[in-house]
Amino acid sequence: MTNKLKKTLSLIMAAMMLVSSFALMISCGSKNDGKGRVYYLNFKPEQDADWQRLARLYTEETGISVTVLTASDNQYENTLATEMDKSAAPTLFQVNGINGLLKWKDDCYDLSGTAVYKQLTSDEFALKNDGKVLGVAYVIETYGIIYNKTLLDKYFASSWSSIKKAEDINNFDSLKKVVEEIQAHKNEMGIDGAFTSSGMDSSSDWRFKSHLANVPVYYEYKSDNIDKTDAIKGTYLDNLKNIWDLYINNATCDKS
Repeated sequence: MTNKLKKTLSLIMAAMMLVSSFALMISCGSKNDGKGRVYYLNFKPEQDADWQRLARLYTEETGISVTVLTASDNQYENTLATEMDKSAAPTLFQVNGINGLLKWKDDCYDLSGTAVYKQLTSDEFALKNDGKVLGVAYVIETYGIIYNKTLLDKYFASSWSSIKKAEDINNFDSLKKVVEEIQAHKNEMGIDGAFTSSGMDSSSDWRFKSHLANVPVYYEYKSDNIDKTDAIKGTYLDNLKNIWDLYINNATCDKS
């Protein structure tokens, strides 16, 4: 691999270091013309230009034809189903975690013992089924609360704040106290609300009905030591309700 190709690939991977994981799958059903071909069905529209550039560089270096098709927003699963029905199905495609894997596992190549699998630093970044490694994570999406440091410093310096440093915001009760105090003094703080909009419009609802909801489900699976279930027990759903209530009761928009 040339330095130019390595640099482009490293930039792409760095840009995608966003645990849900989108796993990169290798199809076991793709056909080629004898010279080799790669058809990559890309999940993320924001990465299309990077993948197209990498495809061109790879073809220049190897002579192997590479096609990158990027699905429209929120249409990946439908696009994948359509493309998989074609004689020249995608060589590389994605699934969204274990649920996606269960749907497409019969179309996946076993990566056990391959060079790409050996590069993983943890088995937590692999999707497995029946003892086979059927996917490797290429996007790791972390979660957390992003705060405005200038705003928080102003809060700490106020005469009415009950918490005076960020290190003391270390559990839900302390977070709730800070948020509600900021909300109660929002005019003094010069803001419209402690949280930005917690909207359920199509541009942001996935943050709450998908990513946020994944957290209590993940910890229930972890505590019960399972990887699938017909129905969750709801062990940690009170935590989801508490943080969601905190969002909507202290946001920049009306909670309705």
